[in-house]
Amino acid sequence: MTMRVVGEIVGRFLPRSVGARTALAAAVAASFILAGTGWWASRQLYDQRIKATISLAEDQADTLTNQLYQGAAPSGFGKLPYEIVVSGRPASAGCSGDLAALGSDVRHVLPAPVAGRWDVWSLRTVHFPGSAAGGQGPLEGHTFQALTADVQAHDLGHAKAAAIGIRDNALLRIYVVITPFDAEAAVASATRILLLVGSAGVVFVAAVAYAAAKHALRPVEAIRARTASVTASDPRERVEVPPTQDEIAALAVTINATLDRLGQAAAQQRRFIADAAHELRSPLTTLLASLEVALTYPDQTDWPSAVGTAARQTRRLRSLTEDLLLLARLDARVPAGPDTIVDLRELATTLAGQVLPAERHLAIECDARETALVRGRPDELERLLRNLLDNAVHHAFDRVLLSVRAEDEGVVVAVGDDGPGIPSAAREHIFEPFARLEDDRSRVSGGTGLGLAIARDIAHAHHGTLTVADRTCGTCFLVRLPYAGEATSGDHV
Repeated sequence: MTMRVVGEIVGRFLPRSVGARTALAAAVAASFILAGTGWWASRQLYDQRIKATISLAEDQADTLTNQLYQGAAPSGFGKLPYEIVVSGRPASAGCSGDLAALGSDVRHVLPAPVAGRWDVWSLRTVHFPGSAAGGQGPLEGHTFQALTADVQAHDLGHAKAAAIGIRDNALLRIYVVITPFDAEAAVASATRILLLVGSAGVVFVAAVAYAAAKHALRPVEAIRARTASVTASDPRERVEVPPTQDEIAALAVTINATLDRLGQAAAQQRRFIADAAHELRSPLTTLLASLEVALTYPDQTDWPSAVGTAARQTRRLRSLTEDLLLLARLDARVPAGPDTIVDLRELATTLAGQVLPAERHLAIECDARETALVRGRPDELERLLRNLLDNAVHHAFDRVLLSVRAEDEGVVVAVGDDGPGIPSAAREHIFEPFARLEDDRSRVSGGTGLGLAIARDIAHAHHGTLTVADRTCGTCFLVRLPYAGEATSGDHV
């Protein structure tokens, strides 16, 4: 099962509200923290109580030893279970009531020591058998730790040993059982309190997290409600930026910036549609007027001239339509074909020789001395250079210069003319579709007004730039494209 499937399954059971999910996450985190803290506290409490029980067992064993040295056999003494067994004797010399129930009058419960092998103090593991009566007490059938103290009968003296009822060479072993009952009871009591307090704490943390999330998301809900009223035709609505200077404020600023861009794009699209309609209407009007005159006065019409006018306007319509389609394809980032290695030096030299200025003497110079390889689509790169050359030829007075050079950053193509130049304020405006300068609108250029827009989109599609250089006389367009390096065999165009 993939992580995506697991995520989908988990997502079905999670609440849809961000506040509820935040509260759930906080509750789960608090539960883990409280559970870990409670476990650690319980272990600490258990260990402390066990240490206290061991200390109590030491005191009880010491008291039992002192009583033996006084010649008395203890019976029913102490808080912890104990038994005093004697080597070579089946009956115990004394025990607590809970161990008496496990043994009998003639048989001890815990193992007797072996004569000659004794320890003053020792910690041993002991196992208690089941009760002869078949009951089940707290000791029966369980294993515990026991503190043992060995006493030799001859150290007591003959009289005291006889008073206890043991031989002079016997070895007595005192067992004090270290039971965990007190520690377990303390842990159980503490656990009940921790569960109660922890449950209340988890609920409180979840409630606080839910309230905090809902409060933090109020600006987001306001942003959502405001942006819901934004439409493509009227993106003027703006969201209110909260004064918190946090991520939500940054989101509001970003949304407003996005809405600004959408508004600019919508306005640009409306201008584009209006300009396209105007550019299409002009040749259509001329074509329709010419045909209507010819149809109204067929005998007086110069048919070759009328057909020539219709053909000229039809070609203009076709050129405009093709440019619009190309601009739409470039804007959609749809490549026309595979990329290859293109030598801009060869392409520039070829295009410079093909451009024929009409009805005036114009010098077109090409300075392309070194190989300039770029990766791209040859047809689009040719269209880029041809559009810039046509623009330069249209505006130049006497001279057009096309240069190609390779730099460290890439290939730079410069197309300059000695024409009237472009004002600084209009250097970005001219790259908009159908953009023309005021003094250019009186010219009959035959262009579509899309050449520079197409040229810049082609440059951007090839990861390059197209800008207007700063110069005091004329105009110079600079195309910068990334350098492709040396071409491989069969890859050069």
